[in-house]
Amino acid sequence: MQIIIEGAGEVGSHLAKMLSNEANDITVIDCDADRLARLRSAADVVTMTGSLSSIKVLRDAGVENADLFIAVNPAESQDVNIVSALLAKRLGCRRVCARINDEEYLSYDNKFLFTEMGIDMMFYPEKIAAGEITEILKRTASTDSMDFARGKLQLAVFKLEDDSPVMDMKISEFAAAMGVPFRVVCIQRDNVTMMPKFDTRLRYHDLVFIITTRDGIGPMMDFLGKTNVEIRNVMILGASAVGEMVANGICRQVETVKVIDSDRRRCMELSENTDDNVLVVNGDGRNSDFLQEENIRDFDAFVAVTGNDEANILACVVAKRFGVGKTVAEVENIEYIRLAEEMGVDTVINKKLITAAKIFKMTLSNKVRFVKYMSGTDAEILEYIVAPDSIITRKALKDTDFPKEAIVGGIIRGNESMIAVGDTVIEPYDRVVVFALPKAVKEVDRMFR
Repeated sequence: MQIIIEGAGEVGSHLAKMLSNEANDITVIDCDADRLARLRSAADVVTMTGSLSSIKVLRDAGVENADLFIAVNPAESQDVNIVSALLAKRLGCRRVCARINDEEYLSYDNKFLFTEMGIDMMFYPEKIAAGEITEILKRTASTDSMDFARGKLQLAVFKLEDDSPVMDMKISEFAAAMGVPFRVVCIQRDNVTMMPKFDTRLRYHDLVFIITTRDGIGPMMDFLGKTNVEIRNVMILGASAVGEMVANGICRQVETVKVIDSDRRRCMELSENTDDNVLVVNGDGRNSDFLQEENIRDFDAFVAVTGNDEANILACVVAKRFGVGKTVAEVENIEYIRLAEEMGVDTVINKKLITAAKIFKMTLSNKVRFVKYMSGTDAEILEYIVAPDSIITRKALKDTDFPKEAIVGGIIRGNESMIAVGDTVIEPYDRVVVFALPKAVKEVDRMFR
């Protein structure tokens, strides 16, 4: 696939590296030669220096024959992304998408307007991140979680501590001990993502990804000694766009939201833009004495979304030591994600990974409904609607040549949900949840076409 990326900032560079690994033909345009030089040293891509909305530059990059144009200019004013995406579509690119930083563009009427003009997808990374955090705050028993088909299938992630009842068990022994169907679809161990087998033993500090049915999630948490903590009071460090959207997103489902930021002007703005039960406090949330003065021990969840990764991680560590049940940190440096988890941060949010999943879906067949990267693992979660006569429907799973670096976790068939096993036969129009390492995604996609 021929892909052109406009903008070599953090998001554009991450996308270029990821998509080039999938054997795509990638060209990256940016006006900053230094950014392009850094990208060339890290990824197998073609780079072009020039104006992001120049018709000549777009033509020189081959936009007329491109399959996908991704406008992710990192500048504060991102109108150039809309302009360049529209130009790319008019010049012949098959599909275009644009990063935006204006929530107004995503209203139903405005989104339809941009679709009519030719933009296939717009994405606002900060809004997507805020939505992820809001969903995370609904459940606290696991590090991360995800629902499929309104909860018919549920994916939960658990970190094994030394008192875990499944420590040193084989997965087959774990399955025998449980009275409900489930499947361990992935294990993250010592910075390595594993597709487990039945004889794989569970070890201390494993991050275990488990898929089960709606009826199975409760018994699963009980067996693992996990309990849901009711979140009534939330403290947010950082009055950023993400912080504001999280505050507005959860203020009606909790009793109290307190937002802390050191910028007095930004605090004044936020107090005018949020609900009455959102308390905005001007102060240094990195100071543990200040957090004690703000009664951090009375809060059930702590969310750190400042623009500083280190501050977010350390603030969550401090909150955990004060007894806060759930901590969430926004961490944009991918190399820091596992460090944050090792330091005790419950959940890490990374806008680049979230955005990449949205765009990566556009490079796959139209049978994939959903793609997501979960923090703490290299694997990807894909949800397919099975096409009639696709390869995956021809035999039982155990008899198909399914990639070893991928696992079918669960199936939704009408109103029924089931955990996939070797004898399972996938039928046309089933919704199927797959966990796959990046190198297996294209082969998995081929089997569902």
